[in-house]
Amino acid sequence: MPEGDSLHRAARRLQVLVGERIAVETPHPRAAAERLAERLDGRRLESVEAVGKNLLLGFEGGLVLRSHLRMSGRWQVRARDSRPLAGTPWLVLQAPEHEAVLWNGPVLELTGRAVRRLGPDILAEPPDLARMVENLRREHPRRELGDALLDQRLVAGIGNLWKAEALWRARVSPWLRLGEASDEALERVLTEAARLMRRSLDGGRQERAIYRRAGRPCPRCGEPIRSRGQGDDNRTAYWCPRCQGGEGPPRA
Repeated sequence: MPEGDSLHRAARRLQVLVGERIAVETPHPRAAAERLAERLDGRRLESVEAVGKNLLLGFEGGLVLRSHLRMSGRWQVRARDSRPLAGTPWLVLQAPEHEAVLWNGPVLELTGRAVRRLGPDILAEPPDLARMVENLRREHPRRELGDALLDQRLVAGIGNLWKAEALWRARVSPWLRLGEASDEALERVLTEAARLMRRSLDGGRQERAIYRRAGRPCPRCGEPIRSRGQGDDNRTAYWCPRCQGGEGPPRA
């Protein structure tokens, strides 16, 4: 699933369309059913902003188009005179010199209300760590930290990749109960997530040590990396049982 750094990167690319009047097409039937083209075609694009895993495109007249990429969506920005598109994109936004194409974008809606329920963006400058910790503290004390980090109501933008990497670098177990975590440990994990994602956004480098490397030796201590589903959505957690503390999920 594209995470916050991917959405911020897409927002940067889409800036070339800001200020232009946009021709809007919705080739995909599901996107066409939302009648987005009829409402947006010919309007000026005034802003593009990433908030967590959401992309908000602000058009004149106060209309806000929200895009969420779910598991496989992606934005492509290219020159207007590029070769014809192969396939059926969900959305095409055309300016005089550039066009933006959304592929596999199942969430498209004219509203900004969904982002009001989000926690602070991990890629804000600077990130509001105190508010993030406060949000985590309001959760049930038996909730596991690795699961809580993926809750966009608490912290916006972190996905499974950066959850695993931030916890590993902070030497904190994904199975640690929130009620047993110190504020210092929470801030350390959030700081690592912000640092890693900012580096990915600004430099295009993804520092991966343990994500999707179950069974391989931990780069720090050599212990085999373990993996197991976590939380109601059963998202895979990756961790080193030696240097992150704890042998695995706590007993109920």
